[in-house]
This record gives sequence, C-alpha cells and structure tokens, in this order.
Amino acid sequence: MINSILLKKAFLLGCIYTVCLATNTYGQANENEGEVQEVVLEQNRTSLIANDTINLGFTEESKKEVVGSVSAIRPDSYLEYDNTQWVRDALYGRITGLYGSDNIRGLGNALIVVDGIPGRPIDLLNSEEIEQITILKDANAVAQYGAMGKNGVIVVTTKRGSSKFRRANVIVNYGVREPISLPKYLGSADYMQYYNEARLNDGLDSAFSQQQISDFRSGDNPYRYPDVDFYSSEYLRPRANYTNILTEFSGGSENTQYYVNLGYNGSGSLAKLNPGANSGTNRFNVRGNIDFKVNDFISSSLDVVSVISTNKTAKSNLFQQGASRKPNTFAPLLPVSMIDTVGNPELKGQVDAANTYSGSLLGGSQAFQDNTPIGDILAGGYDEYISRVTQVNNAIDFDLNSIAEGLSAKTYVSFDFYNIYSLSVNNTYSIYEPTWSNDTIVGLNRLGDQDRKDQTENVSTQDFVTRYGFYGMLNYEKQIGEKHGFNASLIGFANNTYVREEAQSQKNAHVAFRLNYDYDNKLLVDFNSAYVFSGRLPEGNRSKFSPTLGLAYVLSEENFVKNVDWVNYLKLRASAGIINSDVGIQDYYLYQEIYAQNGNGYGWADGFNNNGTRILQGQNNRLGYEQRKDLNIGFEGIFFNSLWLEMNVFQTDIDNQVTRRNNQFPAYYEDFMPYSNYNKDRYKGVELGMNYSGYLGQVKADVGARMMYTNTERLKVDEKYNDQYQNREGLPLDVIWGLEDQGFYGTDDFTDEGALKENLPAPAYGDVQPGDIRYSDQNNDGVVNDQDEVNIGRWQAPWTYATNLRFEYKGLSLFVLGVGETGNDLLLDDDSNDYYWVDGNDKYSDVVRNRWTPETAATATYPRLSSQQNDNNFRTSTFWLYNNSFFRIQRAQLTYALPVNWVDNINMEHISVYVAGSNLLEFAENKQERQLQIGSDPMYRYFSVGLRAQF
Repeated sequence: MINSILLKKAFLLGCIYTVCLATNTYGQANENEGEVQEVVLEQNRTSLIANDTINLGFTEESKKEVVGSVSAIRPDSYLEYDNTQWVRDALYGRITGLYGSDNIRGLGNALIVVDGIPGRPIDLLNSEEIEQITILKDANAVAQYGAMGKNGVIVVTTKRGSSKFRRANVIVNYGVREPISLPKYLGSADYMQYYNEARLNDGLDSAFSQQQISDFRSGDNPYRYPDVDFYSSEYLRPRANYTNILTEFSGGSENTQYYVNLGYNGSGSLAKLNPGANSGTNRFNVRGNIDFKVNDFISSSLDVVSVISTNKTAKSNLFQQGASRKPNTFAPLLPVSMIDTVGNPELKGQVDAANTYSGSLLGGSQAFQDNTPIGDILAGGYDEYISRVTQVNNAIDFDLNSIAEGLSAKTYVSFDFYNIYSLSVNNTYSIYEPTWSNDTIVGLNRLGDQDRKDQTENVSTQDFVTRYGFYGMLNYEKQIGEKHGFNASLIGFANNTYVREEAQSQKNAHVAFRLNYDYDNKLLVDFNSAYVFSGRLPEGNRSKFSPTLGLAYVLSEENFVKNVDWVNYLKLRASAGIINSDVGIQDYYLYQEIYAQNGNGYGWADGFNNNGTRILQGQNNRLGYEQRKDLNIGFEGIFFNSLWLEMNVFQTDIDNQVTRRNNQFPAYYEDFMPYSNYNKDRYKGVELGMNYSGYLGQVKADVGARMMYTNTERLKVDEKYNDQYQNREGLPLDVIWGLEDQGFYGTDDFTDEGALKENLPAPAYGDVQPGDIRYSDQNNDGVVNDQDEVNIGRWQAPWTYATNLRFEYKGLSLFVLGVGETGNDLLLDDDSNDYYWVDGNDKYSDVVRNRWTPETAATATYPRLSSQQNDNNFRTSTFWLYNNSFFRIQRAQLTYALPVNWVDNINMEHISVYVAGSNLLEFAENKQERQLQIGSDPMYRYFSVGLRAQF
C-alpha cells in the first residue's frame, strides 16, 4: 500500500494542465523501482496559471488580469501526444464554449484573427506554426474588434523567434484514410425488378421483361448485361495515403530573432483509374518572420507567408456519378477480346484505329453518349486547381517612455493576396455501342467525337482576392501607489477586401477605446468600446458607439481565502455590453429605393418600344445596425493544486435584425416594401470546463471534460399565420417545421373504386394510394396542407460535450479525445441526392427494400414505390426525422518518448514516435445515416504513424 503521506504530496504537487490555458510545464518525478518518490515542481503552478500571458489580438494580458470570458490553448502543450495538424481538428472538443471548430456559443461563424489581422483563413495554418489560440466569447472580450466581432473572435498567434534558445524541430507523419461508409445501391437485376413494381403501382406496364431481369441477375456476361457500381473495388481503392512533413527553426540574438516554418502535405486519391489525372492534393507552405530592434525606442517585425496548393483530378468524379448513374445502362469498358474481328473483318480496322485502355474500348450508348464517367476519367483530360496565397505583415513598436512613462505605440500594416486558378486539358474521345450475338460483339457503333488530345493547357481564374489592412494603437500604463493600476488603449482600425467580379469591396473601419483599472491585484474593472462605421447604412446612420463593461474579483487574493489550503486561485467575473454590427446586413444599398427595367412596356405606331420600369425595394433612411446585447457571469479557479474549473452563464440577444416586414404592409405594396430593423433572437446557456492533473502512483494522469448547453429563442419576428401553432415567436431558431406522419395509408382507407374515404382528411399534395404516408390534420379543416406543418424537431444540438484522457508512464503515454452532441435531429431529405427520397426515374438505393406492399404492410418502413413524382411522400415530416445524438472517439494516440540518455548520446533534445487514429468509433442510434455522405467524398477514418525530433 502506498504511504498516505507520499500519496498526499503527490496529489497536491501534481501538475495542472488546464483546458483554458493548456500550459505544458510539468513537474518531474524521481522514480525508483517499486516505490513512489516525491514530486519536485519546476515552478509554482498556481502562480504560473494566474500570470500566463494571453494574447487578445491587439493586446496581451496575464490570465489573472483578463476580465472577459476568454479561453486559450497552446499547441506546444498537446502536439507531442496529440499530433493533429489541422487547426479545426485541434479546436474541436478541446475548448469550453466552442461549438464545432469556429462557432462560439452557437452564434454563428466566429471572426478569425491571425497575427492581429481579421478575416484570414484558419485552414492555411498547421498547428506547428501556432503559439497560442484564444477564444474571445463575451461582448467585453470582442469589443475592440468593432462590428466584425459580433459572433465572437478566434485569435491565432503564430510562433516567433527567441534570443533565449535556438530551436529546430522535424515532424514526419504518414498515414492512410479509409471510407467509413459508402452508399449502397441496388444492383441491376434488383433495380429492374423494383422499378417494374413502381410502374405497376402507378398503373403502367413493366419496363423490363422477366428474361431481361434473369439475364442481368445471372452475371454470366457483365459486359452485355452490366451491373456497374462505381463505389466497388473495381473503381476505388480501399484506402488512400497521406503525408505530412514539417520543419521549424528559430533563434536569434538580443537585437534580432527569427522563425522559419516549412511544411508539406500530400493526400492521395481513392480513384484507381488513371492515377496520373487523379494524383490528389499537394500543399507547400513557408512561414518566416523576423523581429529586430531599430534603436533603443523603436522595434519592428516583418512576417512573410506563402502557401501553394494543387489538386489534380480527372474530368469526372465517381462519388458524384455513382449517386445517379444506374447500374444497368451500359458497360463502361468493352474488352477487345470479345469483339469478333474474324467473322466481321470490317471491325478489325475500326478496332485498330481506336484507342484502347488495358485492352478495352470505351463503352457507351446512344442515350448516354454525353455522360460517360469512365470515358471522362480515362480519356477526357484533367483539371488542376492551384491556389496561391501570400501574406505580408509589418509592425513597428514605439517605446515612448521618454515622452511619458508607460506610453507606447504600435502600427501594423498587412497585405494579403489570394489567387485560385485552374489548368485544364480537355480531350475528346470516341465511345462504342456494341451489337451482341450471344456473348460476342459483332458490331460497333462509334459515338461521340474523334479521339483527340488537347495540345494546350487552358487557364481560368476561379477566384482573386486582395486584402489590405492597417491599425494603429496608442497604449498608456500607469501605476499609482501600490494598489492602483491603470491601462488605457486607443486603436484605429481599417480593413479593405476586394473580390474579383464584386462591384463593391468589403470595408471595415472602427476606433476602439479601452480603459482597465486594477485595485490591489484583486478588483478589476474593464471598459471596452468601439465607435464603428459602416458603408452598408444610410448617411447619418453609419456610425455608432458600442460600450461594454466587465468586472472581475480575484477572490483568492483576499486573506480569508488565502488561508484555505484547497483554494489556490479563484476569480469571479461579470460583463455586459452592446456590440453594434453590420455583419448580418448582407448587402449594400438596402436602405435605398431601387428601380429596374422589367422588360414590359408599351409600343408606338412607328415600331419604337419603351421598356417599363418598376420599383424593387422601398427607401428607409433610418435603417440601422443590428445589435448584440450581452450578459456573462462566471468564475474560474484552481483547487487542491490539481483541479481547474471554469463556468460561465451567458445570455446574448441579437436585436434589430434587418428584414423586409412582409406583414406590415398589404400584399399590393410588396414592391415598395423597404428593409427595416425588427427581428430579435436570444441565445442563452451555460458552459462548464474542468481538468484534473496529478499522479496515480507512478502514472501521470490528465483528465478533462467540457460541456455546453445553448438554447435559442425567437423573441420577436415578423410573421403572420392563420394558426397560432405555426408562430415562430417563442420557439428556438433551429426548429424544423414539417408534417406529423401517422404511418402509411392502408387498403382499408380507400373505397373499392380506389378513392380515399370521406372521413379522412384529403392531402393537398396529389392523389394517394395504400402505402403512401398519412399526415395529421392539425387544424381539422379536412385538408392536409402546409397549414398543418408544426414544430417537429431541432437541427442544432443544445447539448455538446467532450472529454480527454491522458496517462503517461515512463515515457509511454496514451491520449484519447471523445466528443458528443445530444438533443438534435437529422432530416433525411432531398439534399441527399435522392438516396432516401426515391421516386420518378431516380436510382434506387438499398432503403427501398423495406418498401410498403400489401404483403409487407405490417413491417414496412418505407413508402410504396412510384415511377412518378410523388409530392405527398417526399416532404419534410416526422417520417424522415431521426435522432442525431452521438458520442465519438474523435482521436487517440499512443506515444513513446525515447529515454533522455539515449537522445543525449546522439546530440538531440527530444525524440518521440507515435501511432494515432482519428474518427475512430461512434456510438449513435442512427450511426448509419449520420456517417453516410452522398454524392461527395465519404467520411473518413484516419490511421497514422509519426516521428517528432527536436535538435
């Protein structure tokens, strides 16, 4: 049994690894075989947590001084045991208050700020480049970003050099990705059989004879009677490889520091055919920065980033084609060996002149000669999409202590250039429709164009964006006596983004002011504000003041708490404020009266015509900003030297939303209707994060959990419905509106003549038959129509949660991250490329096997089949609604760090190897529906091995 005194010491001196800060300075244990030694900490953990520097974008503060609701992580603290390079993957499930990877508290896409510059894509970064990621959640924390900060801000700070040490790291990662689930469609014979059934249900003749179905089912000649599945191993590999290689170098002297990061990422394709055209993606990135002193009071920095990405694909995508191409249309390839050139000598010259592919001709048919996926892949050429990104920053810092003690200034200029263009080769080719005699091809009908290869690469610009920005900041710090500290900042910001083919560039400008007061390191008052400007609003309404106020009380600094051994750090906080924003105003000139010529008009006797002019929208010179009104109350603390806790209760109102108030004006006034500020929505909830770090015997344990509950409500909405139950006001924003199903119509619901019985409500979506879906008549008016749509579910989960586990023993560590959501629904609808909603001439998926027939009426889970468009069955309703709750093992990694003495012998600082997996295992009631993606790349599971080395 472990001595209780030693256990207590190990517990109290265990390392704190926080969810919000993710710092990575751990204590070290001297280990002897069979017993636990005392843990010796390198520095006091409570002091480290409270004083760790948090980058807020424009400014930096210690964690203890931050008043707003802010969470931060440092990739260096987790990359060794969780080597996830894509930043979005790293954020998902790791930070309190974050829904997914860029949605803070469910408000929508957050503003991404990279090295002080808003709007830069986070997907251009890998985790190794990043020093810190900070999530600014409440109004007080985001106020300095003006109108752009409405939905919250994610601040990314990249690494810089240091004069204290030189660093050289190499990270190599190789892995494979494999599809978790692929669509399942019926084979040719089953499709033909079920399609015949659908036609008979509609009173039509069969499309295929029983002999045809038998021939296709036999599989004796798959070229004459094809059964084509583009998702099969004939066309797709079971897995594709990917590679990541990263190197970084940093160092410097007292006057100059540098940092360089070089990276490569490559990912192969699942497509087996024509690997030259389907070569996959390749990305190269270079980041370099230098910090230098100009003189004693001026310092500067220069950052340069370049990213080049290529994605080369064939002219056809099998995932898209496989969702619509029926299996029985034609064989994509015709073996030359099956062509009777002896008995039909005229075919020999035709075959000799044709291009062949692994001994086969390209198959086709008269009906599909313009849609031949395999022909496009093998002979159509290729498309290569190339993305080039260049980013340049220059900052100049001024130490103005000579003018006034505590005075400083900073200027920051940035330029970004994004260019996406394509190189394409567009070949033409012939396809051949065969004439069969038994199992031999006795005739070929050449279709399409002649075989001809394009001699040039065609260049086309897909996207062209330039962005330049500037901000200047004046900062003043003043300490009065021992207890009173002041910090004031004045920021002027301007940003302009030009997108090719958009007449109006996107402009943002504001002035921000901040005043912070600190009393005795325990009472903090933080006033943040912005004076915003927007060209989307009419003159006289383009400027607005956004004030916020935050209060924090570091309770652990009080003597009556300092004497409590188990409380190491405790801070209470509250904030409130208003953010005026034009982010939700999607267009310019919504306040103006707009006219257009509509093509109608009148003519004169001489034949001259005048076009008519009509008004498109009315004028509103009082159109104003949308407003975020925010309240946040919370606390954070460290207890027992090993447990970090954080909690926030929040309420956010998005008021004065811009809309056209259709119900304010009569119907004939529609064209004159102006835009105005009206709708109001509320987001409220609670977020909780905790993390324990300590020792269990000789095992270092790190266990964390995060939870968030977010509920929404429409407080005010422009609406007018005949039935009160359809009003949106008072309900969540993410409500799914649809019909309530009551199962299927049965044969007893119809008269002998096939008419629906009079005591049943008549559906307004066309004639119905037994096996069609029956819906509730909510208002009992005898008709089922759109007036009977009710609240049937929610598409966004109100509950999200995550947990992380890490155990380390003598250099061997195991890390597991799990994420989950509950309380939302999945709607299987027409967006799934007719996989679930099968009617008309659609391809038939596996779901139709459970269709309704008179024989399966008691067990059927799918409506009757129809070869006609069926507007009754395929509507938003509870029939197509599924519980979307899940828990997933998002990532797991087993890492082994080589012993220090081994590494020292080869003059290295650190070497570790690992095996890792992502998207490993999911627990969900409707896992099959959740994991299936139709018409696009599938959801993947990843496995990799890697090496990290530090010199």
